Amino acid sequence: MVGESTFEKGMHVRRTVLGDTHVDKANENINEFNGEFQNFISNYAWGEIWTRPGLSKHNRSLITIAMLIALNRKAELQMHIKAAFNNGVSKDEIKEVIMQSALYCGLPAANEAIHTAEDVFRENKK
Repeated sequence: MVGESTFEKGMHVRRTVLGDTHVDKANENINEFNGEFQNFISNYAWGEIWTRPGLSKHNRSLITIAMLIALNRKAELQMHIKAAFNNGVSKDEIKEVIMQSALYCGLPAANEAIHTAEDVFRENKK
């Protein structure tokens, strides 16, 4: 783990999962209104949760994708499908998560997820 503080560790994990381009863009858009929220994300989500030793980043990506399908959060799903490749997740694993989600989250959610995943694959030449 790189960094001493929770924030530094969180930023390291955030960069390894989402990529420098995504994190740099988010940091460039920090302003008086969203700054505290960005700090919260880096500390809590990335520094406290994604750094926990109980699950690999690979497994966290798969779980996150499933939850975002269930919650119908398309923009976050796109981001985490793209990021999943940084954690060694394969297209086949993403497909299996979507199939599992069809059973437990419903066909409309899985249908949207299939289309979202295909868009991400096309955009990222996967």
